[in-house]
Amino acid sequence: MITFVIQCQFGTVHAPFTFHIGEPAIGTNPIEQQSAWLQRVRGGSVPIEVMDAFETLLTSALENNVSFEELYTYAMEEATSDSEAADENDAAPTETDNNSADT
Repeated sequence: MITFVIQCQFGTVHAPFTFHIGEPAIGTNPIEQQSAWLQRVRGGSVPIEVMDAFETLLTSALENNVSFEELYTYAMEEATSDSEAADENDAAPTETDNNSADT
């Protein structure tokens, strides 16, 4: 089982909320039940983009006959490494930056 945090909407406030996923039933969004509970009991909602992303991951896992948990873990590792690479590229000087220092 994987535990992660999603920024959810509670009225006008965004706040982190912890979710847990395992291998979801075919045809259900991996966080559908928890999202419904969050709405019913706490009055919160999961952003539609997050719900859609989980649905897409589940579809991909089923199409490729891989574990949803493994695909989720892989996707998060890739997203993290892409984010770190982008941060490094943002900090690296560009050719334009170097030329302007020469003048």
